[in-house]
Amino acid sequence: MTPAARRLEYNPGFPHCMDDNQMTEKATFGAGCFWGVEARFRELDGVIDAPVGYMGGHVEAPSYEQVCTDQTGHAEVVEVEFDPEKISYETLLREFFALHDPTQVNRQGPDVGRQYRSVVFVHSDEQRAQAEAVRAELDASGRFARPIATGIEPAATFWRAEDYHQQYLARRGGTCSIGG
Repeated sequence: MTPAARRLEYNPGFPHCMDDNQMTEKATFGAGCFWGVEARFRELDGVIDAPVGYMGGHVEAPSYEQVCTDQTGHAEVVEVEFDPEKISYETLLREFFALHDPTQVNRQGPDVGRQYRSVVFVHSDEQRAQAEAVRAELDASGRFARPIATGIEPAATFWRAEDYHQQYLARRGGTCSIGG
């Protein structure tokens, strides 16, 4: 697959329209190794698609091998396409914070590097406000022994990961440690 074929641009007319009757939205999360994150989000009713890829770096069309060097600035992410009539963005945020350790900086479990950082890439001012509110609420709750380190950044170009990464755990079996 060519880099241009992997690049998905956003339509600035957010939300996105699937057909005449169904509006969808995007949510993008980095929570460590993207295989386990993708598998969990795909289980949720209202999630339409959850491809894995890379976001937040300075290299165009990065490969997995490049991202793994921790030199591109990208995070491994899952771009969740969801139906807001069935599942809310806030529900997705809460699932994101529950499925990994948001207090770890540039790592999740055994995976170390900026590509494994905890980050929410927001696609709108409304998403930013919700992400900041949920992060602040959880940080103040005492649920975590350390402060939440999750970044909130504007969404950038989503570079779809290579085909062999898509639905990796569903095809190969097994699990992926995404918790602390």
